[in-house]
Amino acid sequence: MAVLSHPDRAELRIADVLEAFAHPIRLRIVYRLAHGAERSCGELLPEVSKSTASHHWRVLRESGVLHQRREGRRLVMHLRREDLEARFPGLLDVVLAAAGSDPEVVVGEREKAAGALRS
Repeated sequence: MAVLSHPDRAELRIADVLEAFAHPIRLRIVYRLAHGAERSCGELLPEVSKSTASHHWRVLRESGVLHQRREGRRLVMHLRREDLEARFPGLLDVVLAAAGSDPEVVVGEREKAAGALRS
């Protein structure tokens, strides 16, 4: 299996991070990770094809926005919140606030929340 590479905190570049945030699917991933626990790739984006999702996870991982690790045959990921905050204070909070008002990013989030309340 391929080794998953992640930049060190000091190697995070603002241009790479902003480029990673520049796509609605990647913003959706970040938004979902920010509002929940560590998640596996398969449960994070069930509405997107595996090849498309893999591309977006690679962009987010290589930019330093998220960290992936293998757990058996699964890949689990979490947001690198502490690293992002240390390098670019306040950036993630601003991006998440803006993403939360974008219907393309929060698609399905309200339905999931309503379903959880009914359970």
